Amino acid sequence: MPFAIRSFHPSDLYALYRICLETGDSGADATALYRDPELLGHYYAAPYAIHEPDLCLVLTHNGVPCGYILGTRDSAAFAEWMDTAWLPVLRTRYPLPAPGDMSPDAEMIRRFHARPARHPALAAYPAHLHIDLLPSAQGQGVGHRLMDAFLGRLRALGVPAVHLGVGIRNTRGIRFYERAGFTRIVEAPNWIGFGRTVGTH
Repeated sequence: MPFAIRSFHPSDLYALYRICLETGDSGADATALYRDPELLGHYYAAPYAIHEPDLCLVLTHNGVPCGYILGTRDSAAFAEWMDTAWLPVLRTRYPLPAPGDMSPDAEMIRRFHARPARHPALAAYPAHLHIDLLPSAQGQGVGHRLMDAFLGRLRALGVPAVHLGVGIRNTRGIRFYERAGFTRIVEAPNWIGFGRTVGTH
């Protein structure tokens, strides 16, 4: 059975967490880095699927999820929802770590306690996205199929432009976004902010 793209189903949620973790170290497997395997998914995957399931597409192979693309049509509204509806429960569940704790777990938990924000230079790109593929799905063109499907959904919603952020070490991801028509908007010490218009076709 070939790769297939379908809409998110609630039963996919565990798979989203797993894929998020297994691609969470600048595209590499982050399983060994985190004591709590749910932390990355709590922030970068689950809230999008829960809040905007129509913008969550799942890539499968032989029916098994092996990648996804998800995001929001309105980053400002999504940040407000995250801050007031999604993160409060996590802030209770995960108290702020000690100031000297610089572990990956502690760094993620500190994100839970901060209001989500975007770089001002990305304000002209109201939507944003995250795309993650397991190694078994990489290099076969399916990432571009996922991107095209996601952009098509944004286009149907009348969203003019979209952005994303990628870690500076994720060279494979950077090449992928450049080939997908994204332009570098922000060049920070540790990450790059990319943006592109959604287009009309």
